[in-house]
Amino acid sequence: MKKFEPITKEDDIKKAEVYPELCKSCGLCSEICPQQAISLTGKLGHANKPTADIDIEKCIACGQCQNICPDCAIKIKKK
Repeated sequence: MKKFEPITKEDDIKKAEVYPELCKSCGLCSEICPQQAISLTGKLGHANKPTADIDIEKCIACGQCQNICPDCAIKIKKK
């Protein structure tokens, strides 16, 4: 089984991981984010489409993006 490597961003309070190989650029995460902390401008992933990119400074680690992602391509953790 292939192990996917995330793009990780973190600060003192939270850690965000995006798995480019899983992200299909559906945009649901950016639509639901209450802080508008997610854009589809990250590394090219599935089908060579841009992946979710999280602005860790805007992110409040609410987890809504993680919960709505149909591909489990985003993980958010509070430290």
